[in-house]
Amino acid sequence: MTTARKVRTGSVVLLSGGMDSATCLALASRDHRPVHALTVVYGQRHEREVRSARALAHRFEATHHTVVRLPLGGLLASSLTDRSRSLPHRTSGGRSIPSTYVPARNTILLSIALGYAESHRLGTIYLGANAIDYSGYPDCRPEYFRAFGRLARLATRAGVERGERIRIATPLLRMSKADIVRAGDRLGVPWELTWSCYAGGRSPCGRCDACRLRKKGFDEAGRVDPGLLAR
Repeated sequence: MTTARKVRTGSVVLLSGGMDSATCLALASRDHRPVHALTVVYGQRHEREVRSARALAHRFEATHHTVVRLPLGGLLASSLTDRSRSLPHRTSGGRSIPSTYVPARNTILLSIALGYAESHRLGTIYLGANAIDYSGYPDCRPEYFRAFGRLARLATRAGVERGERIRIATPLLRMSKADIVRAGDRLGVPWELTWSCYAGGRSPCGRCDACRLRKKGFDEAGRVDPGLLAR
């Protein structure tokens, strides 16, 4: 029997620049250093987040921060990638999947992160997905992440030849937005550096799903959003 190393150290965080990924970055910085941050620009209209991602990676002293640009916007049918489509201004409440759903987005992001983690010998991939106070996206469900974890073991040389596990960490999956605000406060997340708005203008629109959910989280946590005060 071989004595292959089963656990890798370090982590890669899929860092969009929003409040969820910022909280994951803070967690990874506390628990799984060295931390690499990975920001994927896939053609979304709210590329404004990249500025926030850079600021957050610097604040938490990420070992590396890589911005990957993929010209996929024209291939993915979503109001987040097609400016001719209107953004919804009312949360679905889980009753239907809104037009902001980007087909296979988390599969694309996790696949890139998996290749990065294997190449850089990192043991954990952090993703700020949330299945509670969110818009009902099918690739934000617990069963999806369990399935991708199995894929990560089957589809990598690290898993097949060396028995090394690359873990998919979704620590916010079952947390409400208010819970995320409270957790971020404890971890020292600089909310004023984060960006959530789907519209991606000079200031948050206050009407899209992301803005509404962010406001709901801060309101329920009894907090004033520092991000609004900073703009």
